[in-house]
Amino acid sequence: MPSPLPDIATVIEHALLQPGITPDAVQQGCYEADRYQFPVVCVYPSAVQQCVELLHQSPCRVCAVIGFPSGATTSAVKYYEAMEAVESGAKELDVVINLGWLKGGKTKAVYEEIAQIVSETKQTVKAILEMNILTQEEQKLAAEICLDAGVHYLKTGTGWFGGATVEQVSFLQKIGNNRVGIKASGGIKTITQAQELLLAGATRIGTSRGVDLVKQQAELNA
Repeated sequence: MPSPLPDIATVIEHALLQPGITPDAVQQGCYEADRYQFPVVCVYPSAVQQCVELLHQSPCRVCAVIGFPSGATTSAVKYYEAMEAVESGAKELDVVINLGWLKGGKTKAVYEEIAQIVSETKQTVKAILEMNILTQEEQKLAAEICLDAGVHYLKTGTGWFGGATVEQVSFLQKIGNNRVGIKASGGIKTITQAQELLLAGATRIGTSRGVDLVKQQAELNA
């Protein structure tokens, strides 16, 4: 028998990543994350310290996005951004790989960039693969490079270039073979979508609609 689906709140990474998001909106997002017991808030590096202070009595972890959303900053900048986020209190990092390097065959550079962040920050690292703009061959290569680099999660994308699909999650789950977590992110607005992604192998759901999903699940179970 398949495993029962988890309570949706226990797998949500509450995304506070709207362009121009204000400190007041970040504060509201942290309040929601604490209230609904989401495991993670996912924010820009400039909001990490605020979130750490707001959630210091909560088990909710603060995740910073690195090289977001294009992945095209230099390795030195990504490394500094990651280290600064950790020094500010981030416990998780969502790092966008350099997609141009991957497509251009600079696989060693992609590996070294991610491996350095994993080894030096010593925190949970999720590699953002941006699967919607990669061929299937590139998706496989990206996932394998990131696994070799020691990441803890493979993430479908930023959500800026299309949403997560069941096919993408199944593909990553097969490659990961239960060695790492799978984060589905982008365009997840309904509890049905979220449940389909979880059944396909997702272990985290990245969304700005976490509160809506919790309420939809409650209605389904009523």
